[in-house]
Amino acid sequence: MSDGGALALLSVAEMYAADAAAARAGVPGLTLMENAGRAVADAIVRRWGPRPVSVLCGPGNNGGDGFVAARLLADAGWPVRLGLLGDRARLKDDAVAMADRWEHPVEPLSLSLLEGEPLVVDALFGAGLARPLEGVALALAEASAERDLPCVAVDIPSGIHGDTGDVPGGAFRAAVTVTFCRRKYGHLLLPGREHAGEVVVADIGIPAVAIDALALRVHENAPALWQALLQGPASADHKYSRGHALVVGGDGAHSGAARLAARAALRAGAGLVTVHAPEAALPVYASQLTAVMVASTADLETALADERRNALLIGPGCGVSPATSTQALRALGAGKRCVLDADVLTAFRDEPATLFDALTPDSVLTPHEGEYRRLFAHEGDRLARARAAAEECGAVVVLKGADSVIAAPDGRAAINANAPPTLATAGSGDVLAGLILGLLAQGMPAFEAAAAGVWLHGAAAAAFGPGLIAEDLAETLPSVLRALAE
Repeated sequence: MSDGGALALLSVAEMYAADAAAARAGVPGLTLMENAGRAVADAIVRRWGPRPVSVLCGPGNNGGDGFVAARLLADAGWPVRLGLLGDRARLKDDAVAMADRWEHPVEPLSLSLLEGEPLVVDALFGAGLARPLEGVALALAEASAERDLPCVAVDIPSGIHGDTGDVPGGAFRAAVTVTFCRRKYGHLLLPGREHAGEVVVADIGIPAVAIDALALRVHENAPALWQALLQGPASADHKYSRGHALVVGGDGAHSGAARLAARAALRAGAGLVTVHAPEAALPVYASQLTAVMVASTADLETALADERRNALLIGPGCGVSPATSTQALRALGAGKRCVLDADVLTAFRDEPATLFDALTPDSVLTPHEGEYRRLFAHEGDRLARARAAAEECGAVVVLKGADSVIAAPDGRAAINANAPPTLATAGSGDVLAGLILGLLAQGMPAFEAAAAGVWLHGAAAAAFGPGLIAEDLAETLPSVLRALAE
């Protein structure tokens, strides 16, 4: 996978490395700062008419960007006030030069800068801030939010950690965030994403070679990452060439999860789907499924020996039992591309190493937070934990949530940002597992299948809108796929 263009994300350290590489390539820091401040001013002019603006500048390069934006807005006739955190004499490097170009008063940072309900430009701290806001900076963040003042953040709203999206104290809430070169992890990870508003990525002159040298491994999840591998049936295809997916189902009282997953796998493009369930439950499944076939769990061993049955999902509605873990290990041992979800993850909570030893890079685990904690002991933010888990278990891990993270054992990761809150409904996770299964059955690589499944899941929910229940997701999927194809 390439750097994904605008979808590639930068850590704070990578952003500093890109700045340093630009300097080595002969791009002066003053040029980068001038371009950054101009991008902020341009974003404001495009969205608002002339109005009072208060630019809040910090003591570092973020503040230097703010001095540039303030100057350009003032030159365009906007009434601008500028407040500086700390002593002007303590400014460093390029920020000193930009402050010298500001020919108007520099006020001490205070709540008086919010008088008159101005548009606020938050140029206090960038993505590298690793401590909570405090003092007057915190008071300004809280007051601007309480008064519902429009805010434009420079790089990332002050108070948000650029790598984790965490808000250790308060943070500004921006209508627009103007960041540079590429988005940062914290623009997509929650709660940072909720504070960032519309994120504008500005090209400030960092050479492409400087970005290419970083070999970026984390991306925003979007079709450009995987659409080339999401191929509809060719004219010579038949149902067997599109893959035969198996879903292991539970008893009749818990049949809904497997039925939702099976239908989603079929909608995602698998040529055939069979649910294997306990003999006594087969009438329940058969009465609710038509294009999806049903078979006894007793026949699963024979099915696994058939090479045409190439992908399997186990977990939804199966029950937490030794039988569930045994079936998973047999499927993995038979070389099937497996999605492991729900009950099967909990079934291995006392012996995770047994599961990890059986997994392959073609396997996908889809835990929510609770299931993750039953298998893994990693701490930290969601991105770091998903990547660590994928490396430990040797499979693709989808750490589910409103900001789902998809991670591969080789270090690649994607952060998803299109999931609407309506997905918080019973059965939606079963549908997601089925979507990934259907894509795996068609031969899509595991990381891309997982990323595509997560994005399609969110897109289908957004397309359906209010009133969503899990059954609606698979039925809405064709319109999403059609829009992608067009």
